[in-house]
Amino acid sequence: MDTRLDARFFDVRKPEISAIFQIRDQLQYSGREFLRSKGFMEITTPKIIASASEGGTDLFPISYFEKEAFLAQSPQLYKQSMMASGLDRVYEIATYFRAEQHNTIWHLNENTAFDLEMAFIESEEDVMDILEGLVLHVIKHISKNCQPQLDILKKEVAVPKNPPRLMYDECLKMLKGIVDIEWGEDISTEGEKKLGEIMKEKGYEVFFIKKYPLKIRAFYTMPDPTNPKLSNSFDLEYKGREISSGAQRIHLYDMLVKRIEAKGLNPENFCSYLDAFRFGMPPHGGFGLGIERLLMQILELPNIREAMLFPRDRKRLTP
Repeated sequence: MDTRLDARFFDVRKPEISAIFQIRDQLQYSGREFLRSKGFMEITTPKIIASASEGGTDLFPISYFEKEAFLAQSPQLYKQSMMASGLDRVYEIATYFRAEQHNTIWHLNENTAFDLEMAFIESEEDVMDILEGLVLHVIKHISKNCQPQLDILKKEVAVPKNPPRLMYDECLKMLKGIVDIEWGEDISTEGEKKLGEIMKEKGYEVFFIKKYPLKIRAFYTMPDPTNPKLSNSFDLEYKGREISSGAQRIHLYDMLVKRIEAKGLNPENFCSYLDAFRFGMPPHGGFGLGIERLLMQILELPNIREAMLFPRDRKRLTP
């Protein structure tokens, strides 16, 4: 693969490689089409930022004149701030960067995602409805409109059933005796794979996992009002892999400040973000849907690097 990626312009001349990126084009086109039909407006947010958008440490520092700056981990804080602006439904096909040390078939350090936020929701279920519709629309579009490319790749794309919505606790029970996961831990890659196998036997390639423990979700995630140990959050799994993560967000200023502090972060580092919550923020939520991950799973590609023209991992910086 390294030799192929070093001469990508030659590599893409091969019909089977060109077909992948023609399908990716249709994936992004149909995703935009769906979101516009649901009243979402496309925005663009900064990729050079002053502080961690997710509150983590996996940041790429850059030289920005005399200041400290980083490459954006996500458009999270910007798209949330738009919920106080009167733009009630926004999305971005966002490039984001994670300085993670992974060197696997599933991880890149530069990624692309459908990132969206929507206001005036009742709960995370409203956000899940949009995500479900988006993924199924994209897969249907590819199945219907990309047959020449699928023939070249010798692939058949089946349109999944509407995904069931499983509780985190329910998933741990399903994995008991198969994969050892303690309550309060994230579901491991092995656990995701096994859940995918179990759900496939039941006829589902796509399914949600919801109500994760609050302590393993980001500071802006809304706690479950019926159980403060849980959160109004979810992941979407496709063929045994997580392709999306989202939640209802905290829209109350005081609660948000407390959650930032509870995560060991300094609210002063989030001043411009918090300002948007001082003067009335509607209930809202959103998600990020990885484009490379979705394409990889639709086409069952062996490596996520096959889903990006010029991938960036911990060893590759050219071409």
